[in-house]
Amino acid sequence: MKDEIVTDIKVIRERDPAASSDLEVALLYSGFHAVLAYRLSHMLYQKNMRFAARLISQGARFLTGIEIHPGAKIGRGLFIDHGSAVVIGETAEIGDNCTLYQGVTLGGTGKHVGKRHPTLGNNVMVGSGAKVLGPFRVGDNSKIAANAVVLEEIPENCTAVGIPARIVRRNNQKVECDLDQVHIPDPVAQELCRLTIKLEALEKRLAELEGEEKVRSEELNK
Repeated sequence: MKDEIVTDIKVIRERDPAASSDLEVALLYSGFHAVLAYRLSHMLYQKNMRFAARLISQGARFLTGIEIHPGAKIGRGLFIDHGSAVVIGETAEIGDNCTLYQGVTLGGTGKHVGKRHPTLGNNVMVGSGAKVLGPFRVGDNSKIAANAVVLEEIPENCTAVGIPARIVRRNNQKVECDLDQVHIPDPVAQELCRLTIKLEALEKRLAELEGEEKVRSEELNK
């Protein structure tokens, strides 16, 4: 647990240019406080001390605005940035070096017992206000855009945008941490661009056919 806490502080320093020291992160970052409380509550949860675990998690929710169920499984280096209103459900799983922004929900569907929350691979970024709902996997190195609603599996090295989320595959397979929430492809704009190109091609072809028809008419009139 100690090594995990040290890693959590380290990744915040690496990813947040506003973090000036380890002490600042430890004392002033609500996202770190929530993850710290989770690690303690998860340890108790694994020892079947369920009430104590939930008591700690609910206390952390009251203090930070971040709700992490102690039954969730979270790897090293989770960074919850500006973490108000983040919810991570009981059967959610998060890999190493993931980043969640404010308003993110890793939620379940239905009331059945068993796996009902999503699994995030390693190096996954989930943007502000995004909702990932259901027992499927988001692959390693993938990015979910702000306010997206993801309802099905996302492969590795992909970007999901929109409601419901659509996948935009990335050609360059980047493994390093990517926190950019702005420069994300817009599938609607891309589709409009493709339609515009097709329309221009059709107009060009129509003009060519009209020219050919005019030439044939002139030849017939001679």
